[in-house]
Amino acid sequence: MRIITFNANGIRSAANKGFFDWLRAQKADVVCLQETKSQEEQLADPMFRPDGHHCFYRDAITKKGYSGVAIYSRREPDEVRTALGWAPFDDEGRYIEVRYANLSVVSLYVPSGSSGELRQGFKFEVMAWFKPILDGWLASGRDYVLCGDWNIVRSTLDIRNWTSNQKNSGCLPPEREWLNGLCANERGWIDSYRALHPQGEDYTWWSNRGAARANNVGWRIDYQFMTPGLRARLERCAIYPAPRFSDHAPYVVDYRA
Repeated sequence: MRIITFNANGIRSAANKGFFDWLRAQKADVVCLQETKSQEEQLADPMFRPDGHHCFYRDAITKKGYSGVAIYSRREPDEVRTALGWAPFDDEGRYIEVRYANLSVVSLYVPSGSSGELRQGFKFEVMAWFKPILDGWLASGRDYVLCGDWNIVRSTLDIRNWTSNQKNSGCLPPEREWLNGLCANERGWIDSYRALHPQGEDYTWWSNRGAARANNVGWRIDYQFMTPGLRARLERCAIYPAPRFSDHAPYVVDYRA
């Protein structure tokens, strides 16, 4: 089973840069997208319904051209969920889940706090509200793969400029403590990339400022976390910084059947 997660920073923009041509060659079973930045009625072109996939979108209703998540699934899911029960989060189009028997795959977009104190405060609210939900999923007995842009790095291995970013959103100590706490022990969430590459220093996002991408001054903030029962099924993973479709790179994980 191949699962891809990708923050498109505008799915129409990524399409114009060749994303769907690249995606066709990946033969993915499930594709999780974040920041579609579109309303579904704007995606009438057949390219936004890739051949062989069932396609599901959850748009932001707070404002158009903002946030939004999607899942493309080769197999028709048993159920699709698009809300977790808290309107300030749900209405920004930040969660969609597909269910197949005992497996759930989630496309998730955690808010960024980089625009200022107001949004950073909302990010902290989301973190506090979301933790019991994550704990409940772990305890549910279901298998979960959580794909998405979490807007938080975990350690020095996940960001080029560690020291200078200690006061910046995404690298704040409380954010890192929260995210690492989710993966704190063998009963916690498994970071697929870190499980396969314990000392890896690959990144999934680069600022558009300066020559950050050319100089690989990046952050790893896009993840596939899984419940512990799926750990043995991890086979390989790869981050694709090129071709460039977005300020993020697609992250691909292969799971054994």
